[in-house]
Amino acid sequence: MAEEFPRIDLTRLKTYPLRSRSSKVQAADLGRAWTRGGRLTEFLQRLPRILAGSDFRAVVAAILTARRRSKPVIAGVGGHVIKVGCSPHMIDLMERGVITALAMNGACAIHDFELAYAGFTSEDVEGGLAAGEFGMAAETGEMINQAVTEGRAKGWGFGRALGEKIRTLKLPHEDLSLFAAAVRLGLPATVHVAIGTDIVHMHPACDGAAVGETTLRDFHLLTALVATMGGGGVYLNLGSAVLLPEVFVKALTVARNAGHAVTDITTVNCDFLQHYRPTQNVVRRPVSGGAGKGYALTGHHELLLPLLCAALVEGWQG
Repeated sequence: MAEEFPRIDLTRLKTYPLRSRSSKVQAADLGRAWTRGGRLTEFLQRLPRILAGSDFRAVVAAILTARRRSKPVIAGVGGHVIKVGCSPHMIDLMERGVITALAMNGACAIHDFELAYAGFTSEDVEGGLAAGEFGMAAETGEMINQAVTEGRAKGWGFGRALGEKIRTLKLPHEDLSLFAAAVRLGLPATVHVAIGTDIVHMHPACDGAAVGETTLRDFHLLTALVATMGGGGVYLNLGSAVLLPEVFVKALTVARNAGHAVTDITTVNCDFLQHYRPTQNVVRRPVSGGAGKGYALTGHHELLLPLLCAALVEGWQG
């Protein structure tokens, strides 16, 4: 049988000089070894200029350019970002004027409040579930729901209502709260809730009408913020795999449908896994057809986000 397939004559293959070939990796793109005692700016400059190394630099440049042009940088935040200790890094960027608005899910409200109130958060779900105690911390359920109910009566959205409550109560760890920082700095902070996904919805103090109305107000606020992104604005999706990517793509649709030219934007998904919805609704679809550029940066929040924040601090003079 082998004789039916004669061996190809390799001497007839055509070759070309290596120097004539277009190549993706150049010596100048390689990383440079670290020198003890160096500065952070040197470390960033020594990163490889290849794949994520290039994308990381492009994201930093896009954020800094946006702020120098007074365009918004909106950070969509998932609860895990707060749980792994990144709130102080983000508050610092808010204070510096780099992050101009926050969009968060209901888990963020819980972890943020508990840190501000008690200095700790993130319970053992498995340990409490068997006895029906999971999510039953009294203060968390009572105070967050109280904040939402009071905020509804004042015409506030969920995010502002919680931030105002934390500040009014003068909680011992208020300095760790993204919501309190937003109120203090006069920055928009929105909360986008799916009823039944958060432990505070289990508590008797939960008023569905108040939760629904305040989170809808926040959706309308987010659409207004997204409408201002055209011409260089940036949207960061930090650790939300489903809810916030869906909310963002709807807000973008409303803004464009209302006549706002939300193009020439930068979208970024930062997570330790790249999921379907962030890939489609943050990185690809919003910037399709030449409307901008999307990036995916993959890494653990507790490493990637402090590095990103440090790079922004190094490059920002505000």
